[in-house]
Amino acid sequence: MPELDIARLHSHIAKRPAGEFHFPEIYGPGWDDLYIGDRVRLGHAFLDAVRAGRLPGVADTGRKKGGGRVYRWAGK
Repeated sequence: MPELDIARLHSHIAKRPAGEFHFPEIYGPGWDDLYIGDRVRLGHAFLDAVRAGRLPGVADTGRKKGGGRVYRWAGK
């Protein structure tokens, strides 16, 4: 069962320009190969991490679009 790697995710986010994104874009390759239950669990863990402030500069927009929750990266 995959675990949420906050440090890896933060490094992926830091390489992006400021703006909105969906979690699978940050997770990277292999997302579509995960079992649906693992995707749901990881997505919820990411949301919890964002809300807890564990990913500075990332905010939950409170919206869903295109099949997933939308987050906002403030940039460096």
